[in-house]
Amino acid sequence: QLQASGGGLVQAGGSLRLSCAASGRTNSAYGRGWFRQAPGKEREFVAAISWSGGFTSYADSVKGRFAISRDNAKKTVYLQMNSLKAEDTAVYYCAADRTWNRASSSQKAYDYWGQGTQVTVSS
Repeated sequence: QLQASGGGLVQAGGSLRLSCAASGRTNSAYGRGWFRQAPGKEREFVAAISWSGGFTSYADSVKGRFAISRDNAKKTVYLQMNSLKAEDTAVYYCAADRTWNRASSSQKAYDYWGQGTQVTVSS
């Protein structure tokens, strides 16, 4: 299972850090990703990281503002979100990819999904 947390309400320009804790099978050596879905829009890729942390990828819209990291000892992946904008408002989902050595931007690559956490950025 994947448990996402850390969402909330923040003013534009502020920061939030999302966490995604893994348990059970998803605690294995999996790549991990963050996706988001805004109201009325399709779910889209945000960031991903390989199991070792050696590979990362980001959506163009968040490059330079968001940073993905992981602590395998704590079984947790983080998404540090800085300089938040109103357009970052969405439900954020974490996911696990059984292929450990990649940081895929494709939703089809992910085998397990957590519940979402709401991020609301007020302008």
